[in-house]
Amino acid sequence: MDKSWMSLGRLSKEYDDGVNAFLEFAQSNNPKSDVIPCPCVNCINLRPGSITSVRFHLFANGFDENYTVWSFHGEGSPKVEVRCPDESRLPEFDYTKEMLRDAFAYVEKEPDSLKSLLEECDKPLYEGSKHNALSGLMIFQKLKGQFGWSDTSFNALLGALKTVLPAKNTIPSSMYEAKKLLKGIGLEYEKIHACENDCVLFWNEHKEASECPTCGTSRWKKNTKNVPRKVLWYFPPIPRFRRMFSSPEIAHDLTWHAKGKVIDGKLTHPRDSPSWKLVDNTWKEFGRENRNLRLALSADGINPHKSLSSKHSCWPVTLITYNLPSYLCMSRKFIMLTLLISGPKQPGNNIDVYLAPLIADLKLLWETGVRTFDAYKKEYFNLRAVLLWTINDFPAYGNLSGCVTKGYNACPICSDNTCSQWLPKSRKVCFLGHRRFLSPKHPLRKRKKDFNNEQENDVPKKPLSGEEIYEHLVGFQNTWGQKIKSKTEKSKKKSSKKKIEIIDERAKFWHKKSIFFELEYWKKLLVRHQLDVMHIEKNVCESVYGTLLNLPNKTKDGLKARQDLEDLGIKPELQTQLKGNRLYLPPAIYTLNSSEKHQFYDTLSNIKVPDGYSSNFKNLVSDDVSKMNGLKSNDCHVLMQQLLPFAIKGVLNVKVRKTIIDLCHFFNELCSKVVDVSKLSKLQSNIVSTLCLLEKYFPPSFFDVMIHLMVHLVREVRLCGPVHFRWMYPFERFMKILKGYVRNHHRPEGCIAECYVAEEALEFWSTYLKNGGSIGNPHERDDERIRTGKPLSGATVDVVDTKILDEAHLYVLRNTAAVETYTELKSVWLMGKIFAIVFVGWLKGLILLSINIAVFPSMGISSIRPLEMNLEPLNVVEYP
Repeated sequence: MDKSWMSLGRLSKEYDDGVNAFLEFAQSNNPKSDVIPCPCVNCINLRPGSITSVRFHLFANGFDENYTVWSFHGEGSPKVEVRCPDESRLPEFDYTKEMLRDAFAYVEKEPDSLKSLLEECDKPLYEGSKHNALSGLMIFQKLKGQFGWSDTSFNALLGALKTVLPAKNTIPSSMYEAKKLLKGIGLEYEKIHACENDCVLFWNEHKEASECPTCGTSRWKKNTKNVPRKVLWYFPPIPRFRRMFSSPEIAHDLTWHAKGKVIDGKLTHPRDSPSWKLVDNTWKEFGRENRNLRLALSADGINPHKSLSSKHSCWPVTLITYNLPSYLCMSRKFIMLTLLISGPKQPGNNIDVYLAPLIADLKLLWETGVRTFDAYKKEYFNLRAVLLWTINDFPAYGNLSGCVTKGYNACPICSDNTCSQWLPKSRKVCFLGHRRFLSPKHPLRKRKKDFNNEQENDVPKKPLSGEEIYEHLVGFQNTWGQKIKSKTEKSKKKSSKKKIEIIDERAKFWHKKSIFFELEYWKKLLVRHQLDVMHIEKNVCESVYGTLLNLPNKTKDGLKARQDLEDLGIKPELQTQLKGNRLYLPPAIYTLNSSEKHQFYDTLSNIKVPDGYSSNFKNLVSDDVSKMNGLKSNDCHVLMQQLLPFAIKGVLNVKVRKTIIDLCHFFNELCSKVVDVSKLSKLQSNIVSTLCLLEKYFPPSFFDVMIHLMVHLVREVRLCGPVHFRWMYPFERFMKILKGYVRNHHRPEGCIAECYVAEEALEFWSTYLKNGGSIGNPHERDDERIRTGKPLSGATVDVVDTKILDEAHLYVLRNTAAVETYTELKSVWLMGKIFAIVFVGWLKGLILLSINIAVFPSMGISSIRPLEMNLEPLNVVEYP
């Protein structure tokens, strides 16, 4: 097609004819759409418009002369045949070739691997089979990934199938041949070399360098020329986002957030939060396209080895998509691995070096977007994305945000307004002064003796906004890499510290200017980094029960804590007392004595919960009740929100018990799946009052930074939505899955990368099957098991008391329609329980045994522990 008219004058006849030809060409390639991308000089295919408006723009602004290949309008783009949704597929139809077309839709040149895969589609698995060679192999591969078979076992299975199946079957005889065949279906990853000291990536301008430009360390291992010292495994997110839209079901789910919104003052999803609405209102063009993605990022370190003595630490960086429904967006299938930073040392504050490739793609997805095919609407569109926030534990919070998370200014929200002080005997920083968060006329502000012997008149400052932080960090010099200090530098350590303080006072609060500020929108977001409720709740729970039970290495009370009270001049009733030659620690109202500890442990040991709900606390307590170790994060979650209020009932000082119960209720309400915005102000005032009461009863050593961070959790719920979309539980479970991929402990990162890509391919293929199932989503329940239930053990028979049995029998008779036909029964109900029980014997002798009514109850009760119902193991009692 002649395109020379694009450079001609807009008033010429050739330009008019060319515009008409272009519009006809665009309509012919997308006849079902009323809008097309506008290729004028101002819009440059980023803004869609109707045919009339695009024609006006082309004459008013001119045609973009650099747009020589009309790829946004169908020229040179791959011909993608859109499949129908799962509901309309025929089970006997083979969708293997369709899957291959979608898998290679965005590849510019047809690779040789596609040709070989298409050849396998034309071969039957064996003569007379309804499966071809590729689909049969994919079924076996899916079972391998679903149940975690090793390569060795799968290799043996292929060999056995090769022998068992009819002659001339096309199944691969080894795992090597299977991997070679399926390599083209999975998405690729990049291996980017890095400096051993985390100074720089050998990427972009340093791609050909043989040594680090910062520290001079060689890129290669000693005595080698092609083996790098350290590798970053990068899984580009853009092809993976495109593949999500290639499935009609997933493409439809990705617009779920825009449907059925209810404005009722409740927060049920991040879409209801002010942070989400800020993006839609500030960047209206972005918000109008419902298919644009809202993302969150998480990074955490894992030990890929089974041995706990290993200090190897590799760091996966993952993304989640909030566009999806609540039950999908945090599931394993939609947690996307984007970076894998190899060990053995964690990157620390140098993590920005490794985030550079991901930030480059996120900038592209925000500023320009990528052309993507929507398989549900059967059209191309410009896909863009925004990163809403990051989710990390507290140390990683400091690494990603760049703020200080240790010392006097450890609170990233309070920053320079953090109320902290040094405890000389305990040698730690404590965080007190929560009375300043109270209302101005609250009576606790005037109480002196119960706190620090002073009235509280301060008020908390408003947290710094992103724009204020950005302006504050203008000109901040980032330095990357782990510095190797010489003896001369070590001797000048003190003087160099003084120079740093003089040069830049901002170093007291910030380690660096975060790489996330390279994103145009980052400084305008309300909350950029989330406080992880999971780890905060776990640390608070350990501090509480460790202090109550006076557990070694977990209690916040002790000799040093009591000596700090003397230095501060507070709580004289708890200060040490000298009796003879020994120091005596007066008993505190927040600790349990020996008998109360036994009662506490007995309560926890006798509580029955469904199997898998939490650990068995009976197994976590030592025989002498001096230790309670091995509690996981979920155990602390259950203990803090549900079990602790029962366990301390009757074994603790009333005031302290009420304060701890209020603390448990706070976490219970905070973690609600539906948040009522009108109740958040009361919840905030409750936690502030609770913290003040804790300051009144507990020693200052109890108040580490985790206790203090509770005061800021309600703010993040108000701005970002429910907690269960922003905590680390889903990511911690995903980390366990990644650890399970490791087979070769000499190359753990390589094992994780290969297994993750293979699982991606299997997930992609499973969407083309009628009943393919999914590896990353919970499996559907079996209807028969839901209906009937399944005992997991034999029943035991217990004989009950006769009096209890008679009362139960009477209750059944009162609620049985067949008995109500006897007129004598009505007067008996009015005569009292004794006469009614006599009536039971009278009725037993009167009614014939042939009548279908429960008149002869058994004296035994069959107990089945446990019974599995709805695939949930339960402890039940069955009455025959």
